Amino acid sequence: MNRFVGQDLVIVSDIPGTTTDPVRKAMELLPFGPVVLIDTAGIDDIGELGEKRISKTVKIISEADFAVLVLDSQNKLSDYERNLIEHFDKFEIPYAVVINKSDLGVNYELIEELNNLKIKFHTVSCLKDEGIYELKEKLAREIPGKDEIPLVGDLIKQHDIIVLVVPIDLGAPKGRLIMPQVQTIRESLDEDAIVVVAKDKELRAALASLSRPPKLVVTDSQAIMRVVADVPDEIPLTTFSILMARYKGDLTEYVKGLRRIEELKNGDKVLIAEACTHHAQEDDIGRVKIPRWLRLHTKKNLEIDIVSGHDFPDNLGDYKLIIHCGGCTLTRKMMQTRIKQAKYMDVPIVNYGVAISYMHGAVPRALEPFPEAIAEWEKISGLS
Repeated sequence: MNRFVGQDLVIVSDIPGTTTDPVRKAMELLPFGPVVLIDTAGIDDIGELGEKRISKTVKIISEADFAVLVLDSQNKLSDYERNLIEHFDKFEIPYAVVINKSDLGVNYELIEELNNLKIKFHTVSCLKDEGIYELKEKLAREIPGKDEIPLVGDLIKQHDIIVLVVPIDLGAPKGRLIMPQVQTIRESLDEDAIVVVAKDKELRAALASLSRPPKLVVTDSQAIMRVVADVPDEIPLTTFSILMARYKGDLTEYVKGLRRIEELKNGDKVLIAEACTHHAQEDDIGRVKIPRWLRLHTKKNLEIDIVSGHDFPDNLGDYKLIIHCGGCTLTRKMMQTRIKQAKYMDVPIVNYGVAISYMHGAVPRALEPFPEAIAEWEKISGLS
C-alpha cells in the first residue's frame, strides 16, 4: 500500500499481526477515478486476537468492490489464501492476485498452482519499486464501474413536478434533511424536474396549489397512511425508503421477504438491523415503532433483537426475518453483500420502507411505480 500511494502510511514488519486495524487512504486512480484503498490485517495471524483480526478482514473484503490478494513470492499458496479466493468467488468479488518480492525469484509451485486454478497474476517488487506503475494501470482497467441505478431519475423527466413529503417531527435532524431526501432533490433537479417539498400536514394544500398533477409523490414511510389519504389514486406514490431499497438494495427480494411476516410464530426471532449508530429518540423508528407495529400486525409474541453498525451478528441463522434500514450510509456493494449473507443463511430480508408500507396497508400502492416489484407482489399477494 505504501508503494501504491507513494506515502509511508502502513507500518511494515516481518512479524505477523503488525497491522491490527484497517488503514484507509483515498486517492485518484486514473483513468478510473477516486477510490478508497483499505489495507487489512493479514490472514496468517495466530491466537485468539489473530482470529478476531482475520474475521474483521474477511468482513471488510465482503464489502469491497475489488480485492487485491498479495502473495509472497517465496511461499506456496496457503490454506488461508485458498479460502480467501473461495470467498471472493462466493460473494462475486472481482480480484487481482499480486506476487510481491519478485526480485528474489518466484516459487515454481506457487506459479504452477495459480496456473492450475486459471488465476492470472501480476508480479511486483515493493523493495525495488518494480511493477507498481503497471499494477496501477492494470487495476484502473479492471475495477468495475459503478452500477448506474437511478434513485428517482428514471421515474421523472424535464418539467415534471415531483412532490416530496418531509415530516418535521422528533426523528427529523435539527436544521437539515436526511440523506435520501437530499439525494432525491438533487437527482430530480439533475433531470430538470420541478421539486415541491412540503410537510405531511401541508400536502393537501400543496397539491391544490399546483396547476397540474405531479408526476410522482414521494413520502417519508412513517407518514404513508396520511399521504395515501391525500393523494388521488391516479398519481403515482412511493416512499424514500422504497426508492433506497431499489437504489442500494434489492426491491424484489424485499417484497419477497414480506411473505415471512405472515409466517412468523410465537417465539420467533426477528433482527432489526441499523447500518449507522445514532442516538435513539423516545419513539425511534427502528427500536420502538417497527417492533410495536410488527407485534400488532402479527399478533405474535416475537423476540426482536436490534443491531447497529456494518456487521450482522454471527448467529444470523437463528433469525426468521431481517428488517433492515434504508442503508443510506452504506455503499451499494455493502448493502448487496448483506442481502447475499441473508440469502446464504436462508433468512428472508425486507427493508424499513417496504415493511412499514405493508403493515400499514399501503402495499401495493407504494410499489406501483416499479413493475418488477408489482410482479413479485402478485406472486405472493394472497399471503394475508
